[in-house]
Amino acid sequence: MPKRYWYIILTYVATQLSGLIGAPVLLVFGMSEFDAIAVWSVISFTIATIIILYLLRTDMKQASEVRSSSGVASIIGWSIGGVFLALFAQGIAAYIETALLGIPAGSENTMNLMEIARESPLFILLPVVFAPITEEIIFRKIIFGSIYKRTNFFLAVLVSALIFGAFHFDFKHMLVYFAMGVVFAFLYVKTKSIITPIVAHMAMNSFVVVSQYFVDPEDLRRMQEQMETIFIGGMF
Repeated sequence: MPKRYWYIILTYVATQLSGLIGAPVLLVFGMSEFDAIAVWSVISFTIATIIILYLLRTDMKQASEVRSSSGVASIIGWSIGGVFLALFAQGIAAYIETALLGIPAGSENTMNLMEIARESPLFILLPVVFAPITEEIIFRKIIFGSIYKRTNFFLAVLVSALIFGAFHFDFKHMLVYFAMGVVFAFLYVKTKSIITPIVAHMAMNSFVVVSQYFVDPEDLRRMQEQMETIFIGGMF
């Protein structure tokens, strides 16, 4: 793996850990807890994204040189279709978790993030913009891509999707994150462009944020349980 990829991974990990220091510092200046988390997250991930894109400048130049008009059309088409594919995979995984494994519906990780977003809307930039860019570069382009070149799709997607799920620290819902990791890896291979899973990831996260932003968490949990019952009943 090229050195620049290791630098990108270190940048991402350092950014994730920086909140342990950055947010408390902002609290000293009188910010509320939610505002401190939101402001630091946006600042740190803005810097991280700029650094990561700078380190990838060689890769982006090579990709732009080989991309054709038909390739652009494919990226657009699969980016749109990828959103529905990801939502479908997420729905199947959520049903398996609740109906077969007995795991309660609703991601605690997502609910915690939305709680911060409701208190400090600036935080919405994290799941809608910065997370899709950095996560797809790390987990699909670097981790999945590096393993895929040496082995095969199944092993590469298994390792990268598991790491993708683990980094969300929501281990009860690993299957849901794993399912999304599989879909995004498929989109990357299908179009040979990291832009496709980034756009699909952005769109899916935007859908989740919009659909949950104005909904009470308890009402949302009940809606998810009802939708999963209707979804699986309609299919089988």
